[in-house]
Amino acid sequence: MSNRVIMFPGQGTQSRGMGGALFRQFPDLTLQASDVLGYDLEDLCLNDPEQKLLRTQFAQPAIYVVNALAYYQMVAEEKSGSDVAYGLGHSLGEYNALLAANVFDFQTGLNLVRRRGELMGAAAGGGMAAIIGMAPEKILACLTENNLHDNICLANYNTPDQSVISGPLDGLNRAVSILKQEARAAIPLKVNAAFHSGYMKEASEAFRDFLSQFRFQKPRFPVISNLTARPYEPDQMERLLSGQIRGAVMWTDSIRYLMGRREPLEFIEVNGTILTPMVHNIRQQCTPITDGPIKDLKQCTPITDGLKKDLSGPFLQPPLTPFGHGEGTGVRLGGARLSPDHQKRVQSEDLNPVRPFSDVRKDISVHDLGNPGFKKAYGLDYAYLTGGMFRGIASRELVVAMGRAGMMGFFGTGGLPLDEIERNITWIQAQLTEGQTYGMNLLSNFYHQRMEEETVELYLKYHIRFVEAAAFIQISPALVRYRLAGLRRGKDGGVVCDNHIMAKCSRPEVVEQFMKPAQERIVQKLLKDGKITRAQAEMAQEVPMSNEICVEADSGGHTDMGIPTVLLPAMLVLKHRIEEKYQYNSPVFMGLAGGIGSPQAALAAFIMGADFILTGSINQCTVEAGISDTVKNMLQGMNIQDTEYAPAGDMFEMGARVQVLKRGVFFPGRANRLYQLYTQYDAMEEIPQKTAQQIQERYFRRSFADVWHETKAYWTDRNMPQEIRKAQENPKHKMALVFRWYFAHSIRLALSGDPDYQVDYQVHTGPALGVFNQWVKGTELENWRNRHVDRIAMKLLTETAKLLQGSLHKYSF
Repeated sequence: MSNRVIMFPGQGTQSRGMGGALFRQFPDLTLQASDVLGYDLEDLCLNDPEQKLLRTQFAQPAIYVVNALAYYQMVAEEKSGSDVAYGLGHSLGEYNALLAANVFDFQTGLNLVRRRGELMGAAAGGGMAAIIGMAPEKILACLTENNLHDNICLANYNTPDQSVISGPLDGLNRAVSILKQEARAAIPLKVNAAFHSGYMKEASEAFRDFLSQFRFQKPRFPVISNLTARPYEPDQMERLLSGQIRGAVMWTDSIRYLMGRREPLEFIEVNGTILTPMVHNIRQQCTPITDGPIKDLKQCTPITDGLKKDLSGPFLQPPLTPFGHGEGTGVRLGGARLSPDHQKRVQSEDLNPVRPFSDVRKDISVHDLGNPGFKKAYGLDYAYLTGGMFRGIASRELVVAMGRAGMMGFFGTGGLPLDEIERNITWIQAQLTEGQTYGMNLLSNFYHQRMEEETVELYLKYHIRFVEAAAFIQISPALVRYRLAGLRRGKDGGVVCDNHIMAKCSRPEVVEQFMKPAQERIVQKLLKDGKITRAQAEMAQEVPMSNEICVEADSGGHTDMGIPTVLLPAMLVLKHRIEEKYQYNSPVFMGLAGGIGSPQAALAAFIMGADFILTGSINQCTVEAGISDTVKNMLQGMNIQDTEYAPAGDMFEMGARVQVLKRGVFFPGRANRLYQLYTQYDAMEEIPQKTAQQIQERYFRRSFADVWHETKAYWTDRNMPQEIRKAQENPKHKMALVFRWYFAHSIRLALSGDPDYQVDYQVHTGPALGVFNQWVKGTELENWRNRHVDRIAMKLLTETAKLLQGSLHKYSF
């Protein structure tokens, strides 16, 4: 039995150049369409000299034809063929779903769409607006509260946090002004009427009269109606197709209905990439609808209770359940009852290398969290650090605030030129006093290790003692040089390490490299080149590359999507094995990063044995973060399900992934599309014309030639002409550089907060920020303008200490 669902986009997806080679592939149907319409459809789609595609009466037939030809091409290539379980389309796209289901033939469908477009195009005096980042029921409540519910209605229920309102212009403009204060965005659409509302009554009734002259066939597979979110039935065609013009598009409930039929379903979007992310969003956030068909259209209202519950309620306590009273009090561990005597034996035996908590004291404070040895080594009051978010998002102000608070922040140097890094170092050093600690990030540069070397030169020049090594999969010579350049003998003859490397790792084999001494071949090469002394080369075998390992679970930015409760215990076992083998004079400390956005997560880290914690995503939505206010507003409203994985621009060819914000942006889908094209073709010239045009017009908003010109200038400025030569000799490498431009561009857009390009923002973040937003909801920290990085750190630690003390007393440890 098939599990394929084919779906077709509707109005709004038209663009000049649409159709491309499809017209040549299906010349008879193209000619037939032009005869029915009375004008050259191919010329309209490819050239649109008079910009008619912006007008409804031309756009709708054009989209219908191109959708149909794309479907016929798919069938011819046997990508889906007749093996279809369900079909649906968004508004106009529904006609293509009915065509694919053999309800009518190509010409009949075109006649229907032509008339539909004429009637809808003739309507005037209204408009529509997209509301992003606000639930439908909240939109309706807001409209009611402001007495707008009588003339403004919800026209499209696209996803749980994306809707479209419709109505007369005066009321619509007022609604947009009000809703944009609550929603993430309220964007007027370029339409000339209030589609999918009661204002389309005349067009709807005229279209029903037109429909009465046609006879329709029974669908060969179920087609889901926008109006009812249920399959068409044979006697409903006229009613549903005419009603669709003035009725709301129930897209969310249509997908929920399909989710309730069977899983897994494979959703195939024909001739578009708009609906796929919407479906992904709905499947992540919503529950299935499992009831049967709805015959009464009055029942077809949004089912808002189908949203999955957020983590806004109380968090679960540790999985320990007390039983009994008095002397018989014991603890259940994972459901197994332990007697008091057995419990004492378990607690007294060292069954694992995780450092246990001490006996219960009356007062557990934030100073009791973490490893005292680690805090002493780093000169900290608290076992809390912030990661170096690149491009200065982890800003100098953030670093200084952390240092002054007795904690530590790493400045985000990734992607910044050396002169800018140097300016920030001198500023930070001028702001902090003796004993206030800070660090600098060192991001792996797999393709250009010279940049690593120059950055290390700068760090040695300014005596930077703490470096956060991120995204390394192997130890580079620059990293070894930094470590060994800080080695000296202490008064007792032991090795003192002045240069600390905080190694952020998510794989055991990488952790093992950092916990072992530097490779001898690299040490000898550095000695030969005069980068280290002979004494430092000899001391290299007495110390690990890093005494501080930060185990990085699933997080924002570069991630291997690791699970903290799996990663940290495994790394701790590895740590003790290596320490036992090498017998270092100083311990290796191990902390945890990734997913820490609540006291419960921080407590879990410390209980598992973390010597410290390091936060990332939650700091991006603070006053000190070096990113635009627009992005901070977006991040403040995100939840745990609002992230997606996309290719990493700095490791594009390797297929490395980063976790980014998906809510309200198109970047993840566009980035994945670029990587798909890179893997599929060997040169930009091989990319189909329509796809190439889409990339240039919608993604880049400039030509490939212009992007290549900018790219050449970039590598020229950095004195790396070899990159340009390599690209000129290798078309695939040139394509990679051109595509990588989009990744850098999308980051710049997010940093600047350009409102015209919001859909292309690349914002690195993880779900920890979503749970943090839920935790602080209803408090003064709900608004990011009240979030200072040191303040949220102290709140997180304070609540963690309270939670720990409550748990220990509760479970009689």
